[in-house]
Amino acid sequence: MSMRNLAIIAHVDHGKTTLIDGLFKQAGLFQAHQQVDERIMDSGDIEKERGITITAKNASFDWKEAHVNIVDTPGHVDFGGEVERALFMVDGALLLVDAAEGPLPQTRFVLRKALERGTKIIVVINKVDRPDARIDEVEEKLLELFYDLAVSDDQVNYPIFYASAKEGWASKSKTEKTEDFTPLLDAIVEYLPAPDVKAEDPFQLIVTNLTYSSFLGQVAIGRIEAGAVKEGERVVLINEDHESIPFTVTALEAFSGLSTERVKKLEAGNIALLAGAQAPKIGDTITTQEHNIPLPRIHVDPPSVAVRISVNTSPFAGQEGEYATSRKLEELLQKACLNNVALSYEQTESPEVFLLKGRGELQIVILLEELRREGYEMMVGRPEIILVEQDGQMMEPEEHMVIDIPDDRVGIVTEMLSQRGGRMEMMENMEGSQRVRLTFAIPARGLIGIRSRMLTETRGEAIYSSSFEKYIPYQGKRFSRMNGAMVSDRTGVTAQYGLFNLQPRGKLFVREGMRVYEGMIVGEFNKQNDLNVNAAKEKKLTNVRASGSDDSTKLTPIKEMELEFALEWIDEDEWMEVTPENIRMRKDELRTNMRKVVRK
Repeated sequence: MSMRNLAIIAHVDHGKTTLIDGLFKQAGLFQAHQQVDERIMDSGDIEKERGITITAKNASFDWKEAHVNIVDTPGHVDFGGEVERALFMVDGALLLVDAAEGPLPQTRFVLRKALERGTKIIVVINKVDRPDARIDEVEEKLLELFYDLAVSDDQVNYPIFYASAKEGWASKSKTEKTEDFTPLLDAIVEYLPAPDVKAEDPFQLIVTNLTYSSFLGQVAIGRIEAGAVKEGERVVLINEDHESIPFTVTALEAFSGLSTERVKKLEAGNIALLAGAQAPKIGDTITTQEHNIPLPRIHVDPPSVAVRISVNTSPFAGQEGEYATSRKLEELLQKACLNNVALSYEQTESPEVFLLKGRGELQIVILLEELRREGYEMMVGRPEIILVEQDGQMMEPEEHMVIDIPDDRVGIVTEMLSQRGGRMEMMENMEGSQRVRLTFAIPARGLIGIRSRMLTETRGEAIYSSSFEKYIPYQGKRFSRMNGAMVSDRTGVTAQYGLFNLQPRGKLFVREGMRVYEGMIVGEFNKQNDLNVNAAKEKKLTNVRASGSDDSTKLTPIKEMELEFALEWIDEDEWMEVTPENIRMRKDELRTNMRKVVRK
C-alpha cells in the first residue's frame, strides 16, 4: 500500500478541524452506528471550549490504495511552532482559506514555511456557502500570495477545490456542488507525492515533536527518513552537541485512526512514535550505531514573549488551591515544557520566581488555565517582549498585522494602533460588505493587551491577526495602559456603600461581598496615577431618617474576571494571582504606606 503524509494548514477559524471530521467519516474511520463528537481532533477540554486547535495532532486513514497520515495543525499565530514542526513530517498540505476572509497573516506564515520546504499544496476554498463569499477575489489574493512566496515556478500551479466542510462536500468546479469529499480525497492520493525517502539506507529519523507518557516516559515523534527500525533494536540519539547517546527502542508505535497502535517494525516514510531515549529534543537525529550520521537540524522560530511566574505570596495564599512551592512550581513548568517545545523556562535571581518564554500571550494563558484546572495556585507578571542584541544595538520584533473591521470603526482603530507605535501600510474596501481591511506594521509589544480593547472598540466585530516581520531598533519604554489602578488600602469584605462611592471614579473589578486585602487591585482609575481606596467602607447608621435623604445605592454589574484580560491589564509593578476559584490582581508592594501612587 502506498503512503501519503499531509498537513492541513489554515488561519484560525477557517474550518480546518471540521473538514478533517468530514474526511474521516467518508474514509470509513467510524462505524455506521458510532456516535462521534464534532471537531473530534480538538480533543482537549480547553480546545473544545474555545473552538481552536492548540496542539498539532496526528491521525491516519486508508483511501483506495493509499494509507494517509494527516496532521491537524493550529491556526493561531501563537502556536506557529507546532505548524513548523508538522511540516517536517509531511510531503503535501491542504491550504484551507475562508471564502469571505481570504488569506490572512497566519496563512502567509505557514504557506511560506511550506513552500520553502518544497511541500506540494492543494488549495481548498472553504465556506463557499457563506452569503458574503467572494470566491473570485480570494482566488486573486491567493495567486498574488503564491507569486510572492513561491521558491520555484511550478509552485504557482496548484489545484483549487471549493468546499463546505460544514455541509460535507468539496468540488473541483466553483459552479457545481458535489455529494461528498470524494474529489478531494482522490486528489490527495493522485496529486500529492509519496514520501521522498531512502528505503535501502541505514535507519534515520529526525525528532520533530515530543510527547510524554506516564508508562513509556518521553516519546520522540518523527518521520523515518531512511531504512527501518524494530522494537528492541539498539540505536543512538545524536544531540545538538553532536554527542551520540546509545539506547534501546523500548516501544514502537504508529498512528492508526485517531489513536496509535504498537508495532514491531516500521519502514521509511512512516511517522513513528519511539520510546527509550533519555531526553530527546526537537531536531535530534536517531540512527543506527554503525551509521551514526546526523540529519540537518530543525530550527524553529525562537520565543518572543516572556512572563514571570512566582509562588503565591498574597495574604490568601493556600486557601483556594494547592500551594505550589518553588520546587513544585519548577516541576510543573518543566513538565509543561516537555509537552510543548515552543515553551521554555529559566530561573531568575529570586528562587521563588521563574521566567517562562513562549510565542505569544495566548500560549501562556492556555498553560495557566491548565495548571489552574489541576488545582494549583501561583502569581504571574506582565508579559514582556524578548529583546535581542544585533551589532551592539538592542532590537525588538515588529509584526505584520491585518485587521478586518466595519468601515465606521476605521478612525478609532487607527488612532489606537498609532498610540502603540503602529504604521498603516494599506487600506482596502472589501467588496460586497461594509468592511475594511487595514494592514499595519507595529512593534510586537504594541499587541500586548490589545485584544479586549480591540473587541470593545469594534463592538466585537474585529477579525485580526499578525505574524513576525523583522527586528527593528528598540523604541523605548511605554505605559502598558494609560489609566492607573484603584487599590484597596485594607483587608476586609467589599460593601455596597463603599463600592457605590467608587463607581464614578473608574471601572470596578469586584462586586459586593468579595474578600479583598491591602494592596489588591479593585478597579481601574479614571486618571493616570493610582488611587488607594476603601472598598469595605459601610454606611454609618443613625436614628434619623428623612424621605429622599438616603441615596439609592445600585451597583453596575461587573464581568467575571478572565485570565486574558488580567494578563493584558497588569503593569510592571503588578501581579496576577491565579487560583482554581479566583483571578485577582495586586500590587508587588502590598503595604499602602510603602507604595507610590504616581506612575512614571
